[in-house]
Amino acid sequence: MVNIFLSGCCGRMGNVISQVVSAREDCQIVGGFDQVGKTNMSYPVFTSTDEVDVDYDVVIDFSNSKNLPNLIALSERNAKPLVIATTGFSVAESEQIDELSKSIPVFTSANMSLGINILIHLAKTAARTLYPDFNIEIIEAHHNQKLDAPSGTAIMIADAIKSVLNDDVFYRYERESIREKRKDNEIGISAIRGGTIVGEHDVILAGGDEVIKLSHSAQSREIFARGAVSAALYLNSQKPGLYHMDDLIESASVNK
Repeated sequence: MVNIFLSGCCGRMGNVISQVVSAREDCQIVGGFDQVGKTNMSYPVFTSTDEVDVDYDVVIDFSNSKNLPNLIALSERNAKPLVIATTGFSVAESEQIDELSKSIPVFTSANMSLGINILIHLAKTAARTLYPDFNIEIIEAHHNQKLDAPSGTAIMIADAIKSVLNDDVFYRYERESIREKRKDNEIGISAIRGGTIVGEHDVILAGGDEVIKLSHSAQSREIFARGAVSAALYLNSQKPGLYHMDDLIESASVNK
C-alpha cells in the first residue's frame, strides 16, 4: 500500500484524485495540504506544510505554481518523491525543480493524460515529415477559471514539435500587432477560455490544398487524476532524478 500526501487537496482536481484513490486498493491518501483548510475530508488537511506530521511515501501536487516554495520545503525536509501536475512555472522556478530532482525523484508533466502524450508522439511524427511545407498551429481551450495561458500542455506540445525540427523555430502567441506575412518557421499558439471546458488541444498542419488536424478532448478530469496516481506509484520505486510521462509510458510497456 502506497501512502499519498495530496497538495491542493481541496481544489477541483484534489477532490477528483481523492475519489479516484478511494476506489483503489494499492494506495491511499493519508494527508493533504491546502490553504483553504477544509475539514470534511477523510484524511487530515494541513494549512501549512510546517504542520505536516503524517507518514507518507509520495506527494502529488495539483495546486498552483505559487505553492512551489512549500513543496520544496516539504520535500527537502522529508526526502519523499514528488509528482508535480501543476503548470505556469517561470524559468527560475523550473530550475528550482531541476535542482530538487538531484536529491529526490521528481515527476513533472503539464498534462497527466495518456491520450495527450500519444497526441504529442503523433504530432512529432507529422511535423518531422511535413515541415516546412506545412504550417503548424496549436489551439487550446480551457474553462474560464484557468489562470495561465497558453496552457502548459500547449507549450509542451510546441516544445516537443520544435525538438524534432532542424530549424530556428519560434512561437507566435498573437497576431494583432503583427502586420506581416506568416513565417514558415513559426508555430502559432492560441488560447480560448470559457465555460467549463475541461481541456481541448488541436494541432493543425496546414499545407497547400490540404489540412491535417490532430485533436485531443478531455471528457473528464478523472483522466488527469488516474495519470497522476499512476505517476505516484511509478515514482515511489525510482531513484532521484527528473521523470516525465515518456518514462511512465515506457515502463508500462515493458511491464505488459
